[in-house]
Amino acid sequence: MTYAPATRPTLHFIGVTTGQSSIIKVFPAWAAHLGLRDAAIRGIDFPPHAEASAYRDAVEFIRDDPLSLGALVTTHKIDLFQAARDLFDVVDPHASLMGETSCISKRDGKLVCHAKDPISSGLAIDGFLEPGHFARTGAEFFAMGTGGSTIAMTWHLMRADRGRDVPSRVVVSDRSAHRLDEIRAVHRQMAPAMPVEYVLVDTSTTNDEVLRALKPGSFVVNATGLGKDAPGSPLTDRALFPHEAIAWDLNYRGDLVFLEQARRQAAERALRVEDGWTYFLHGWTQVIAEVFETPIPTSGAGFDAISDIAIRAAKA
Repeated sequence: MTYAPATRPTLHFIGVTTGQSSIIKVFPAWAAHLGLRDAAIRGIDFPPHAEASAYRDAVEFIRDDPLSLGALVTTHKIDLFQAARDLFDVVDPHASLMGETSCISKRDGKLVCHAKDPISSGLAIDGFLEPGHFARTGAEFFAMGTGGSTIAMTWHLMRADRGRDVPSRVVVSDRSAHRLDEIRAVHRQMAPAMPVEYVLVDTSTTNDEVLRALKPGSFVVNATGLGKDAPGSPLTDRALFPHEAIAWDLNYRGDLVFLEQARRQAAERALRVEDGWTYFLHGWTQVIAEVFETPIPTSGAGFDAISDIAIRAAKA
């Protein structure tokens, strides 16, 4: 792929279908609100698990192009990190532990690799998960998909400083045995206090079976990309959510099959159903703050304004 030099201070967006994302409309409105004069956003699309050379070319372009200030990376966080780690001058501690790149920035002539997901996923989770939920209910955590978002979420929920407010059991599933081995290695470094199970999804009903065995109040996440980057859901339509479960789809656009599956059971099973909008907001604002070196609120009226601007811009 040939990249044209940026003519304005530019944030790149490395994803799969970036042109369909709300951020293409939202970013200019945010930039105006934040006083980021002439700032632009540019999408770079790769298929999932692209060739290592494609990731390296993109990182080298951003590194060498003066007005390319950095990037947000989605879907390709782990693959890009593995392909291009040696190109970074600085790798932050989260990125090193989790083996992912979700943000690229430049500081003092150095190219910096960040993993912002532990911060953004934690902010999103703490925004809708009631404090003390796990301590009070003994609930479990089940994440389908073992990419960077799941690594970040499990880091947040496994932290020792949460005390007793941690899941009684963590289950992660994936269709790739290699991905399961990778997240297992990361968790080994975290030394979690609770049991963790790694489930290879080898049938269409594997995730359904895990779901059926969870305790009431458990926290269930679709982190597979299905429903956005590819159609469908990691569950079948016969899957049954635990009573009073929290069902979170990291997607906010696409066919959102997982969300619809949860919503159909919401009344009968007393579910709380959340989409990925707030996660989208925190994920982007954390990266924009880093790349443009500008403070952005994470709560309160300032964050509400950021959300309102995004909603209006996305609908425009």
